[in-house]
Amino acid sequence: MSAAVDAVTQAPPGDARVSFAGAVSAEWIKFRTLRSTLAVLGAAMLGMLVIGVIVGFNTRHLTRNLQPDDVVQSSTLQGYYLAQLLIGALGVLFVSGEYGSGMIRSSFAAVPRRLPVLWAKIIVFVVVTFPAMLLMCFVTFLAAQGVISSARPGFSLGDPGVLRVVVGTAGYLTLIGVLGGMLGWIVRNTPGALVAYFATVLVLPVIFGNVLGTWGKDIAQFMPSNAGSSFAASLPESPSLSPTIGLIVLLAWVAVAVAIAAAQLSRRDA
Repeated sequence: MSAAVDAVTQAPPGDARVSFAGAVSAEWIKFRTLRSTLAVLGAAMLGMLVIGVIVGFNTRHLTRNLQPDDVVQSSTLQGYYLAQLLIGALGVLFVSGEYGSGMIRSSFAAVPRRLPVLWAKIIVFVVVTFPAMLLMCFVTFLAAQGVISSARPGFSLGDPGVLRVVVGTAGYLTLIGVLGGMLGWIVRNTPGALVAYFATVLVLPVIFGNVLGTWGKDIAQFMPSNAGSSFAASLPESPSLSPTIGLIVLLAWVAVAVAIAAAQLSRRDA
């Protein structure tokens, strides 16, 4: 990891300021040299493909046992349920791993202002994760629809709503991963940040949506995972927000988490 620290400190001669490009370069080195990050990203991509093909195989014949969400445009992208756990964990690990190893002290020694480290991590995470998941969403959709079309007509990329759910799924996974990363900055502990992430994405939506009655359902649609499903799924659970409002709500969650992480990073010691 010394190469990452060296990259951060590369600034023009006689300039005491740290190069932001150096900070981004350092975070890229950290990302690609940590086996855990590549393994989790690879598992998310593989999980999308495997689950998509399985769904395509199981739904290639229309039967009474099929659920409504098994025959819509987004049916073969249901692997995002697994991918959201892995990508969220990836965001957490990309941040909290440095606190666990003590590497964060070296990062802040090289970038005393600290906030450039936050921005650099976000940039690297988004630039790597979104293209990877977008590619895998397209591959998964085409592969699964190929399986379906061997037995019945399926969907094509030109059909109404298809591009929205394909691109929307990749966008949702990227944003939810950024949210996980921000929880890593806020909690600064891998187990604690993972618990906070899983509670926010999985547990609280279930409690509000299934336990607390009508008013709970109204609140549940504004939770990150439910807001994301409104634009990443063709048939989200009812009640649900419109795709545009759902995207705005999820972006608001991420923006608030980034603001809290930035404020704590500026005030708290490493």
